Amino acid sequence: MKTSRIARDTAKVAISFSQADCAPRRQTRAFAASLQAFTANGEVPLPSPGKNGVKREDTSDDDSLSTLASVFEIEDVPFEPSTSRKRKRSLGSPSTAITTKSTSTSTRNSPRKPDLTSEDGTVGKLKKAKRQPAKRIVNEAGEAKIEAPANWEEIYDAVREMRKERLAPVDTMGCETLAEEHLTPRDKRFQTLIALMLSSQTKDTTNAIAMRRLQTELPSPGLTLENILQVDPIKLNELIYVVGFHNNKTRYIKAAALILRDDYAGDIPDSIEGLMSLPGVGPKMAYLCLSAAWGRTEGIGVDVHVHRISNLWGWHKTKAPEETRASLEAWLPRERWHEINHLLVGFGQTICLPVGRKCGDCTLSKKGLCPSAVVDKKKVIKKVKGEVAAKGEGSETVEVKQTEESVVVKEEDVLAEDVK
Repeated sequence: MKTSRIARDTAKVAISFSQADCAPRRQTRAFAASLQAFTANGEVPLPSPGKNGVKREDTSDDDSLSTLASVFEIEDVPFEPSTSRKRKRSLGSPSTAITTKSTSTSTRNSPRKPDLTSEDGTVGKLKKAKRQPAKRIVNEAGEAKIEAPANWEEIYDAVREMRKERLAPVDTMGCETLAEEHLTPRDKRFQTLIALMLSSQTKDTTNAIAMRRLQTELPSPGLTLENILQVDPIKLNELIYVVGFHNNKTRYIKAAALILRDDYAGDIPDSIEGLMSLPGVGPKMAYLCLSAAWGRTEGIGVDVHVHRISNLWGWHKTKAPEETRASLEAWLPRERWHEINHLLVGFGQTICLPVGRKCGDCTLSKKGLCPSAVVDKKKVIKKVKGEVAAKGEGSETVEVKQTEESVVVKEEDVLAEDVK
């Protein structure tokens, strides 16, 4: 079993638990004042969405306030695979130009390519596949019916087998596994909700760190509704500072705690509508929470992995997770609604990564079931003509125009659906 990456993530969690002097990020006076604005009557300040409905709190000193009606789910932001942050320059700042010396033979820069090397070190051509999306059929009565893709069961079973061979972070540190077993059912449901609220735009390993701090550093019995209501917002923000958008999530958790106390007798809602009425909780969180906390599966929790991978397979062509959920629920058997999120999240964490897909290790590529698999690389050779000047010997200089050819070699991915 190949678990080197998981071992590194687990070691990261263990090290973070052992560090007692874990210092939080710097708190500005404006933000500290906004957190202190929480009152017992439920007047809770929330940030107003910026571009794409999200404002990154770590790039500004002041957070604007709005009402509960403007709450959004953070993870609806489009996924950006690049992790580098570019510094914005003003008009008066100097430019930093980098010049390189051209040579007769050069390699053109290209984006990072998926890893085609299999576990045994071989790279070979894989089989081609055709896109067979779900078909929309309208009967004589005018009713629309969506038929499942022709080979979806074979794909599903193959992914199940691959998931058995590799352990993924979601298997040991997913939101469904983070609630403490010794607590009452009500407190376990509350911890499941908090784990999901913290998980937006955050890795499972990092989310596990924040949950563990809440469970161990809050007063006994730990992470409960009563302790969240009593904890100072500044302290709460320090406990969860490792997760993405921790400032916003501090507000959402405190606001949700007030709603649970006043409207739901201290428990979490047992309906999709009730869960989505909580600040920061969207459809994906609501369906996953209802299934994990209450044992009722009423829909599919579609996150970035489910949305991305199902589109790569050609099951549908959707632009948003909610479109993907509607498409899947139209034909996927209901008994698979609960497991598909866990199945594809782990698959996306181990093999079908957002950047650098391991198509050489994927059974779907070898069997010709994935139309988006990179089956080979081809080299494109392009000859570029240029002019050079040659100087003669002596005092006289004779300029002779010569033509030389430089060869640019570029590797291009060949997708399975492009192979003829």
